[in-house]
Amino acid sequence: MLKEKLVQYLLLAFALTAVLSLTVITVFILREGLPVLVEFGLVRFLTDRVWAPTRGQFGILAMILGSLWVTGGALLVGVPLGLAVAIFTTDYAPPILAELLRPAIQLLAGIPSVIYGFIGLKILVPLIRENLGGPGLSVLAGALVLGVMILPNIIAISEDAIRAVPQLYRDGALALGATHWQSLWRVVLPAARSGIVASVVLGMGRAVGETMAVIMVVGNSLQLPTSPLDAATTLTSNIGLEMAYASGAHRQALFATGIVLFFLIMLLNLVATTFRRRTIRA
Repeated sequence: MLKEKLVQYLLLAFALTAVLSLTVITVFILREGLPVLVEFGLVRFLTDRVWAPTRGQFGILAMILGSLWVTGGALLVGVPLGLAVAIFTTDYAPPILAELLRPAIQLLAGIPSVIYGFIGLKILVPLIRENLGGPGLSVLAGALVLGVMILPNIIAISEDAIRAVPQLYRDGALALGATHWQSLWRVVLPAARSGIVASVVLGMGRAVGETMAVIMVVGNSLQLPTSPLDAATTLTSNIGLEMAYASGAHRQALFATGIVLFFLIMLLNLVATTFRRRTIRA
């Protein structure tokens, strides 16, 4: 009994460590970033398009729009492709092929982001520049790279959600005369909807938070992007590029950018968790 109590308290201590880490991170970025938000104003910080630290201008609108362009493009690439792979591995692939595909997909998640950035820089950027125009370093290049990077999140969770649908649902649809595809499209996918949406939200969180690969392919321009071929910058890439030499109010403004990013990611995780709980209850 004494050993069990000891193990229980040790596990409780480890669990509380995670909560403590989150608390320390939250307090730290709030302490560093709030002064400039109070001085500059939250609304002005979010809506001003001018980021000029040497003149005391800290508007992050261009970075927010850049993040939205790149993340939206990544979802357009990653969601259809990831969902198609999940459907194939659960319903159409022979068991041996499915077993081969699963570790290959997991390996995609283990590749360092700088490798994705190198591939994007050496292959995608020249292709875009020569065939579509523009500088090549663009929103489109960032979206394609991130679209591939979010595939493991979307495929793994969507696959689990589809496999969790009871076989009774498929049998009932087939018994009513539906084809395999009709039972999948009309019955299985709607039943797995919560898990699929959760996978998309988590993929979105990965795309919003990615830094290194984005820095290498989007061009890091502070202009407001109006086309997929325009160069842009994102919230994460601006922090990554400028934090090394920033000081004073400039450094505080970068932490304030981190606050915006932090709460955006927390919101996306909350939405994903809500959908995953609905899947488990179903």
